Amino acid sequence: MLETIVERTNLYIDSMPKAERKRYGQFFTSMETAQFMAGLYEVPLDKSCVSILDAGAGSGILSCAFIERLEQFESIKEIELTCYENDENVLGLLKDNLKYCQKNSSKMIRYSIQKDNYITSQYLDFNSMIGGNENPVKYDFVIGNPPYMKIAKDAPEATAMPEVCYGAPNLYFLFASMGLFNLKENGEMVYIIPRSWTSGAYFKRFRQYFLTEGKLKHIHLFMSRNKVFDREDVLQETMIVKVEKTHRQPVQVEITSSKSNKDFYELTSLTVPYNLVVSGEDCYVYLVTDEEEVEVLKRLHQWKQTLPDIGMKMKTGLTVDFRNRDILRDVEEDGAIPLFYSQHIRKGEVQFPIQKEHEYVVTEQKGLMQDNKNYLFVKRFTAKEERRRLQCGIYLAKNYPQYTKISTQNKINFIDGLFGELSECLVYGLYVLFNSTLYDVYYRILNGSTQVNSTEINSMPVPDRESIQEMGRKLMKTKDLSEKNCDMILEGYFG
Repeated sequence: MLETIVERTNLYIDSMPKAERKRYGQFFTSMETAQFMAGLYEVPLDKSCVSILDAGAGSGILSCAFIERLEQFESIKEIELTCYENDENVLGLLKDNLKYCQKNSSKMIRYSIQKDNYITSQYLDFNSMIGGNENPVKYDFVIGNPPYMKIAKDAPEATAMPEVCYGAPNLYFLFASMGLFNLKENGEMVYIIPRSWTSGAYFKRFRQYFLTEGKLKHIHLFMSRNKVFDREDVLQETMIVKVEKTHRQPVQVEITSSKSNKDFYELTSLTVPYNLVVSGEDCYVYLVTDEEEVEVLKRLHQWKQTLPDIGMKMKTGLTVDFRNRDILRDVEEDGAIPLFYSQHIRKGEVQFPIQKEHEYVVTEQKGLMQDNKNYLFVKRFTAKEERRRLQCGIYLAKNYPQYTKISTQNKINFIDGLFGELSECLVYGLYVLFNSTLYDVYYRILNGSTQVNSTEINSMPVPDRESIQEMGRKLMKTKDLSEKNCDMILEGYFG
């Protein structure tokens, strides 16, 4: 059945302009991915009838894959399937495909296609405190490849779900939230979604809801960004999650990975303690792929403090240069102050000037200036293929005594003291941390993107302030800023 459904879907993809499908955030699941997702469910042997929800059903690939999986269980006699789809372009294909499955399955299949907006049609149920259905429909299983599309913060879908929204949300995590809500207690959902939700402030409300009402049972990671959706030009860090609706925390979670959507037969598999994968009040999800990364988490989680706890904080550079072209200068002039870019970070130090364009600004705007004092600069953006994600440089105010103020371009971050200037020892000590292999690996586990976010750095565990100063003194003595030396210094501070 599934091969036929996929063939029909491919014909539809060829006939429908990509721009039209992009309007709906529509990307179709490959056959192999659908089969893998359907195979993750634990099918109860004591039930003869099961109910399934496929929200954002598209052409019905996931529904069909799950029906094929249920063909293996003689105990299952009836399948009640509900599909949500409101894209008129694909509705005809979905109807034909479900009829085809109904005709060719050995099970009795009852299906319905809901053309309503999946989110807004049941937001009162989700927000039951403002008057919803006392007995909303719940399902044994939820499966989904939700639309990937950012919407405005005042869009109806966003305002319908304030409990999980922050700013302008993406539809995918609204679908995931509603999908979890639609599950029966102890029911299971399997979704293919971007991995961007696993960290950062933007998705905090979603994570707190999703990982309180449900618990991760299985995570699958794709090692290649561009080989998840067949016939689609999607460069997105994508993952598959299996979630059980329960408040009981599992002892462990299984994490598998594959290079693409074609080689699920070559899985790497890892079983990890649940409290190592889901950690902290922000409910960050740490996506480890091997035992070495597990060990990194265990080692750094020995420390319970963060930068803000010990009087420091990472902030984002102040000046968006292309929005302030009128204040930029290529050469120094009266009243000009340095504007530091990521290019000024070289071999662990900040070098200035480097004969780069727009290295100076002339401004009276207080929001674009900061005191000339000691900082650790960290690049905000690195290329995917670069060996290190965390690339930092030591900035010492004494090297630029002619300035009382400086500015930083917003493509770098800087660590500042919350209650006064950082000592040189502290800056060097921070460099030991963030130039070490351990912290670089930790950050890559925490965030799969190439952007270094200050929110996440400020949530990372660090040693106490005195230990960081001590590390700094050791680094200043050796004058060796290499990663290897930082690793050697840091190694002495683990219990």
